[in-house]
Amino acid sequence: MLKADGSVLVHSDGGSYKPLNWMTSPCTVAAREADEAEREAGIEQVWTVKNTKTADQLVIKIADVFDDISHDLGVDPGLTKDGVEAHLQELLAAQIELLGPGHRLVRREYPTAIGPVDILARTPEGAAIAIEIKRRGEIDGVEQLTRYLELLNRDPLLAPVTGIFAAQEIKPQARTLARDRGIECLTLDYDAMRGIDDVDNRLF
Repeated sequence: MLKADGSVLVHSDGGSYKPLNWMTSPCTVAAREADEAEREAGIEQVWTVKNTKTADQLVIKIADVFDDISHDLGVDPGLTKDGVEAHLQELLAAQIELLGPGHRLVRREYPTAIGPVDILARTPEGAAIAIEIKRRGEIDGVEQLTRYLELLNRDPLLAPVTGIFAAQEIKPQARTLARDRGIECLTLDYDAMRGIDDVDNRLF
């Protein structure tokens, strides 16, 4: 398989997904007719694929051409990630009741001197809550929220401010650190928040 970006992949006859050998772009492909010795060995064409950044090269000797097909797949639409932190933040802000009945949103991207807190909310009693949102909740995210809380608690109009670390998946080490620092953890169900999965009717 020769791709538009110059990449070349050699697959087995069995139709396996992973190629047996390949050369990824940037590379150049040069094709030539087989010489006399190669023709005696049953070779018709020789492709030499060279990487333009390294000395790597792939030499492909073609004995028979059974089919030669070209497919135009159109313009590359680009990769769009679904479920990124911005999506989770927007959904949680719109469904702030996931924190508990009576909670209300104050602001998304609440500014601090070291960067914005994803969400600032208040409990039914009026206490401030800073929420940091990640797709994968790891120790670095807890550390980040800890720094935000330290700054926010210096503001007499907000203090005392508690923290919630929210993510689709929270690592055990991150939960342990959050618990040690008095930070609550919240696991976010992205599909349920988008309304495409009914959590009440799941078998598992």
